[in-house]
Amino acid sequence: MKKTGAKIFVETLLEHKVDTMFGYPGGVLLPTYDELFAAPIRHILSRHEQGAIHAADGYARATGKPGVCMATSGPGATNLITGLATAFMDSVPLVAFTGQVATSLLGNDSFQEADIYGISIPVTKYNYLVKETSRLKEVMYEAFHLATSGRPGPVLIDLPKDVQTRQIDAPAIPTLTLPQRGPYYRDGEREKQVERILALIEQAERPVLYVGGGAIISGAHEALLKLAEKASIPVTTTLMGKGSFPETHDLALGMLGMHGTRYANYAVSKCDLLIAVGARFDDRVTGEPSTFAKGAKIIHLDIDPAEVGKIIQVDASLIDQARDILLELTDRIGPKSHTAWLRQIAQWKKDHPLSYPKKDGVISPQYVVEQIYEKTKGDAIITTEVGQNQMWAAQYYKCTKPRTFITSGGLGTMGYGFPAAIGAKIGCPDRIVFDIAGDGSFQMNIQELATAVYNKVNVKIAILNNGVLGMVRQWQELFYGGRYSQTILHGNPDFVKIAEGYGALGIRVEKTEDVPSAVERALSVDQPVVIDFRVDTGENVYPMVPPGGAIHDMLDRKE
Repeated sequence: MKKTGAKIFVETLLEHKVDTMFGYPGGVLLPTYDELFAAPIRHILSRHEQGAIHAADGYARATGKPGVCMATSGPGATNLITGLATAFMDSVPLVAFTGQVATSLLGNDSFQEADIYGISIPVTKYNYLVKETSRLKEVMYEAFHLATSGRPGPVLIDLPKDVQTRQIDAPAIPTLTLPQRGPYYRDGEREKQVERILALIEQAERPVLYVGGGAIISGAHEALLKLAEKASIPVTTTLMGKGSFPETHDLALGMLGMHGTRYANYAVSKCDLLIAVGARFDDRVTGEPSTFAKGAKIIHLDIDPAEVGKIIQVDASLIDQARDILLELTDRIGPKSHTAWLRQIAQWKKDHPLSYPKKDGVISPQYVVEQIYEKTKGDAIITTEVGQNQMWAAQYYKCTKPRTFITSGGLGTMGYGFPAAIGAKIGCPDRIVFDIAGDGSFQMNIQELATAVYNKVNVKIAILNNGVLGMVRQWQELFYGGRYSQTILHGNPDFVKIAEGYGALGIRVEKTEDVPSAVERALSVDQPVVIDFRVDTGENVYPMVPPGGAIHDMLDRKE
């Protein structure tokens, strides 16, 4: 029985249990979209290709399953690049498909031809240009395997039009023959590393667990909790690691780094052992690397050997899934107590709590986040845009479960949070999903309101509307003498009318006392809601490590 490439494409998606995909059609993809017309796959039509890929990304982060998206050739394909880079930086399993001109036209500067294969190489884990229909099923199997195995990441498949239309004999399910990474240790070497790590933990008097997104990807949250409690080790997380350890726990230090808590940064600076789990020592975490955890022994536990020793030299390391390593360590160590160390941390928490000013006549953005936390009982999926809104959400929304804080960490992509919220809600329809947004970021993909309304995706958007590009304005205030060059958002729209124009509910909040009821009203209705919170324009994110500084040397607001 002969089948077209388009039919093979759809059948292979179903073999991988894909039930939802996001996309935007175009001429060269018509054969595949025609095949999708009657397929049992929910296709979400975005209003921009970037909206499609960010939604697929949010779906993947919320569910742990690979996100799938598709765009046409030329500008459709190039509009996916920011989303691919976002997913690549944050290790998100994603399979993106792009249409391409027929193979006979490749290299001729044909209409809507772009070398997406070449363009996407730096921002994908792997990519393919499929020139033979007979290779399509095998390539798709490889792509899903690569996207989800090891350190996950985005994979792109470029599909020329004739590959979709050509008929071939129905292919069998392929047997993958991909090269295997590792083994990373010769006989006995792994055990020596484990024994070295156990000895370092045994000797430590002031240990800290420093946990990144890899702990969430590997499903290590339960193992992490067991190790922390058994060995009495306080835990700090990166932005990407939020939710890997319950932030309401006594051992929780919150986020570290540029806008982390003082007590997390102090603990890392004064510890004698730092155990990094699925984290990559990003510059927003370490500050000046030569000053980071300067007096500590460093252990690095990660799935990717390329990260070990890349920025910070380590004393011991183990390459494996974080969950498996933590379970092994927990089984092999005895109970610990670090009374003096925990007492010191408790004092730092008492002396340096997160705080913000309460001003008459103006809404504090931190208060908005606190109210979202209170009204959702800390049990929502939070997505964010990028900038001050992102940092306030990270500081004041306490996460207790993995896959509940979804944000663009590595690339810092404005416009990410709203489409990611759509994807997260579609993937987890029974969860409350809130996008905590800035007025600048939200406008970058505001058109996806149509996607949310048409598909009845009940997401809530809380705009911390300060009328400026807040984080850039903050840097201009602190480091450029208050010269606010191109950071004032003159001409902002009426977000309530915009929401209503798309068919969503719009709410404007201008008084502090109205914040709780506005959040409650948004949660009470089964439809997309945009809440325009008019917050303090001059409020900054504190504490803050100045660029190039040590993380224990933090700025705070001038009272």
